[in-house]
Amino acid sequence: MIEDVAIEANLRQFLLVLSVSLGVATLSRMVTWFRNIPYTLLLLLVGLGLAVLDVRLINLSPELILFIFLPPLLFEAAWNLPWSALKRDWVPISLYAVFGVVICVGGLVLGLSQLGGGVSLATALLVGASLAATDPVSVVALFRELGVGKRLTTLMEGESLFNDGVAVVAFNLVLGIALGVEQFDLSVTVTRFLLFVGIGASVGGVLGFGISFLTQRFDLPLVEQSLTLVSAYGSYLLAEELGGSGVIAVVVTGLILGNFGSRIGMNPRTRLVVSEFWEFIVFFVNSIVFLLIGDQVQFAGLAENLDSIAIAILILLGTRALSTFGLGWLSNQNRSLPITLPDLTVLWWGGLRGSVSVALALSVPVALSSRDEVIAIVFGVMLFTLLVQGLTTKPLLERLDLLGDNPLKQQYLQGIARQIALNRVLDHLSQVTQRHEVDPEMGRYQISLVKGQLDRVKTDLKVLMQDKPELQAFAAEQLREDLLAIESDTYAELIRSGQLKAELSPMLEEVLAIPSGEATATPS
Repeated sequence: MIEDVAIEANLRQFLLVLSVSLGVATLSRMVTWFRNIPYTLLLLLVGLGLAVLDVRLINLSPELILFIFLPPLLFEAAWNLPWSALKRDWVPISLYAVFGVVICVGGLVLGLSQLGGGVSLATALLVGASLAATDPVSVVALFRELGVGKRLTTLMEGESLFNDGVAVVAFNLVLGIALGVEQFDLSVTVTRFLLFVGIGASVGGVLGFGISFLTQRFDLPLVEQSLTLVSAYGSYLLAEELGGSGVIAVVVTGLILGNFGSRIGMNPRTRLVVSEFWEFIVFFVNSIVFLLIGDQVQFAGLAENLDSIAIAILILLGTRALSTFGLGWLSNQNRSLPITLPDLTVLWWGGLRGSVSVALALSVPVALSSRDEVIAIVFGVMLFTLLVQGLTTKPLLERLDLLGDNPLKQQYLQGIARQIALNRVLDHLSQVTQRHEVDPEMGRYQISLVKGQLDRVKTDLKVLMQDKPELQAFAAEQLREDLLAIESDTYAELIRSGQLKAELSPMLEEVLAIPSGEATATPS
């Protein structure tokens, strides 16, 4: 009976959180003024308002974030990250994900221990490791909404995916040192790091390829959709159980299933269904996470540690600038497609901290006397990055002219979409008219109307391309992507039918490469 009451109470709490979250998300689309604020940050502000009123919706534990909320967020991002884009920018992403974490942790430890107004080395270590994890969910959502270049989105999201895994491993490594039960040893630390990452990557690889080949054997969209959900949580839990990095395992699984498994084991319709399913899951999770993060803020703790928080913010901005611009310069050496200064500036300013940092800070053992101080500093820095940096990213993009000709590209894509749709309508009308399913005269009349609309769309597109020659390169790149997708889908279809035994890489990838002079005009 007591268990039934507890379940009912938890369900009521969950429904309350969900109702508030979805209400805020809906309001952000209905009220024009709120549309200028990413809905995740709007949820954070509402959560802060509830915290001011001392309305605590639910206790946000580190287990809830790391085991329930984090795996689907990581999986969806990895699922949608094209391998070709990741392969192109693996150098800067690797540098940011590994050495960027080292620079961040090292800078915060040195700065806080020397300038932090009495912050102990143990506190500085844990704060540094917690804040090393970037979480640009709001920024990436803003990028997608505004149509920012694909390359900038890939760099931001790719860094975050692998950075989270490295930061969690780094936190686990420094936790023993902070508690005084371990001594720092470089060789031991590097060995443990490689072991964590290696186990995680191995688990992710085995599950990713295993499920990819399994889905070749059948075509059941609901089962394949469920398998992706099981793989997201299963890879995380299995890797953690084996002593590896669950974050790395989820990322590797998502990358393999999104770029390989979805091609050889899923038909286009199933891929679309699975992608829409994960889009819903991420919206659902983000709607809850950001509300609860704001609701967990303890303002008394922030006020007591205001000096340390201010110092940590300045150090974080400095170390982020050092790693972004320094490692970006290093990556640009001997590369045909360097990262531009405006892109680097957005990468620096868009390095927000969020749910992973909060989870790591909350997971500090109660036995550590400075636990409350660690949590307060991490929460304070996180709020600054989300509210100040997050809300000023759009003006920064406009100032740096990174939105560019996006409205033109959207207008072009909408014209192409209308042309495709009208052609399909025309084909259907012709078929039903030939089969005498409708009155012939009415069918011909409808066909003439659709042809008139189609001619107007074609004329508008032609005029647009003549007036805006820069769209030629964009159109060429879109055509190239479509042709490569058709080629890959054909190979996957032959594999599913048993006519082909091995996955083939696109033969046209190099043949269809657009000239280097035009590449700069394409979306980055």
